[in-house]
Amino acid sequence: MCKNLAMAVFQRSGRHRVAVLVRHGVMPMELGLVHQMFGQARSASGEPLYEVVTCTLLPGAVRTDADFPIHVAHGPEALAEADTVIVPATHEPDETETEGRLGAQLAEAFDGIQPETRIASICTGAFVLAAAGLLTGRRATTHWKSVDQFRRLYPDVNLDPDVLYTDEGDVLTSAGEASGIDLCLHMIRGDHGAAVANDVARSTVVPPHRDGGQAQFIRRPVPEPQVSSTGAARAWALEHLDRPLTLRELAGRESMSIRTFNRRFREEVGITPMQWLGQRRIERARQLLEETDLPVEAIATEAGFGTTASLRQHLHAALGISPTAYRSTFRGPVDAVP
Repeated sequence: MCKNLAMAVFQRSGRHRVAVLVRHGVMPMELGLVHQMFGQARSASGEPLYEVVTCTLLPGAVRTDADFPIHVAHGPEALAEADTVIVPATHEPDETETEGRLGAQLAEAFDGIQPETRIASICTGAFVLAAAGLLTGRRATTHWKSVDQFRRLYPDVNLDPDVLYTDEGDVLTSAGEASGIDLCLHMIRGDHGAAVANDVARSTVVPPHRDGGQAQFIRRPVPEPQVSSTGAARAWALEHLDRPLTLRELAGRESMSIRTFNRRFREEVGITPMQWLGQRRIERARQLLEETDLPVEAIATEAGFGTTASLRQHLHAALGISPTAYRSTFRGPVDAVP
């Protein structure tokens, strides 16, 4: 693969380079959401943080699942210089979905990707990552309609069909079109912090954060009208993160037994109430570390961890970093912060 040609694809701007690899049958929404999410990300001074290009195996007209094609100018050489590669789904099944292997052109394209490159998939784009051997022994997800086919072709992948997206560090997968938005925001948040991701979400009028662990919207029997959800308890908990919260207290907000509340919560959110609460507290702590000058001790209290030691332990378990190091990463050193 010609590296000089790949270099010409991206401007020498120093921005994070995102290459979107499309195939015949691509869904325009999946392609567009990547450009929209990453294209909206700006630094505090208003500078674009990402550079996004679309590429395909053979430049030219690419069929979509709509009544119009798209013209793609860049070939697979763009993958060689990308910092992130994203593979959307296709409505035209190829070897990855029928035989569990990469076609010759696709295999050559993946051979050109640098080892340190982050790779992500949207919807059934996970079939491509699995066929390339990137998901073997790792957790991944795909669209719930394709679960049986995926498991048959790739039994060595730890497939979780009940989540919106998965993050294995250098390899990420998402469940469908809408969850592709969540995945892009998750990557932006990880690269540049919650403030940038929230600005992107506001600009595109989408929720700023949905957990990867949240359940996919799979068709289930409609509950009886008198059955209440756990939404009110979640909303109340978000307003009282600074205080100790118990499962009994949350269940009481919905007038449910602990057992019923726990079951309903898992059905609606995909994780246990305490797991969800821990994630919300981590998210709150990250927001305060990024957007305020509060001492770490005050942030630990505000987010419901109680002590600095507890916050440090939970943040390190979730992100592998201390509160002070996290703040320095996203805001630069702040002399007043302990």
